[in-house]
Amino acid sequence: MRTIPLPWTAVYGLARTLVALATLGTVLLSSTDTLFRPVSGIEESVGCGGVNGIGVFCLVPEDRLTAARLLCVAVLLVVASGWRPRWTALPHAWVTFSVWGNVAISDGGDQIATILALLLTLTALGDPRRFHWDRLPADRAETPVSRAVALGCLSALVVVRVQMSLVYFQACVAKLPHAEWADGTVMWYWATHPAFGAPGVLQPLVDPVIRNPLGVAALTWVPLAIELGLAVALLLPQRWRWRLLAAGVLFHFSIGLMMGLWSFSFAMWAGLVVLCCPLGAHLAVRRADAATAPTASPDADADADAASRRRLAAQPAAAEPAVDEPAGGEEQPAAPPAAPTVTPAPARAGG
Repeated sequence: MRTIPLPWTAVYGLARTLVALATLGTVLLSSTDTLFRPVSGIEESVGCGGVNGIGVFCLVPEDRLTAARLLCVAVLLVVASGWRPRWTALPHAWVTFSVWGNVAISDGGDQIATILALLLTLTALGDPRRFHWDRLPADRAETPVSRAVALGCLSALVVVRVQMSLVYFQACVAKLPHAEWADGTVMWYWATHPAFGAPGVLQPLVDPVIRNPLGVAALTWVPLAIELGLAVALLLPQRWRWRLLAAGVLFHFSIGLMMGLWSFSFAMWAGLVVLCCPLGAHLAVRRADAATAPTASPDADADADAASRRRLAAQPAAAEPAVDEPAGGEEQPAAPPAAPTVTPAPARAGG
């Protein structure tokens, strides 16, 4: 019988936390008057047209919007902590959708966060753990129903992966017809933009780069290469996905730092975690005093296992994230203290 990895790991939990933090930053650090106010062509303070009418902020009077906002903050804090994902899945999706649909001016980060929250809801509804950071018990009983639930929950993560690949593909190819992207000058316009340009403290570092032809061309074309690489990440070996994950995290950190779009950056980080980490993998801390490496069955990508074997054979003390190979009769080499690793979930469901 072919086995599939169980989806309920700390990797998917990290993605949920990042999505919650993306929305939390918007509702916590923005005042009620900033979030809900008339904008050009729209007289209502709260956007309640069509399906948006089911949002949290459309169900309360306008003088209670602050109370509703603080309630959303509390829900998002609980979600970010990882407590009871099965119970918090639907409230998380509702709050995230409400922020995207009801605030006066939502951005791409709110939209991405809503899509990811809705897709991760299916996985979270089947999550039996108390915290989404915990491991499932190794002796967890399996039934045909539990296997079907695991397969359905895993499918949601697969859809997230495909969604993120399409997002990065569209982000790359949509820029190519524009002359400023083709000639490598577009970042000069963005960096000098009064609203989205570099903040004053960074201008002494950014100005010499954008005024140099090679510097501004690199700032323009390197993001295109990263986006294209992430678009095809699912077709690449796992060792390349780790590199693309690092490049993507740095790329979106730069966007947050330069343009102040932190909610967008957090939401995209969440999608990157699901896109680039092996399905069924765990985040773990390996300690030097452990007699053997953590054992697991081979439910992550085969290429990740092969890369792990090569690293363990050549560099036992490597600090690079790795997928541990299956348990065997031999002792595994000890790893350095507090080095982050990613290990496949020990439990399985039959497909």
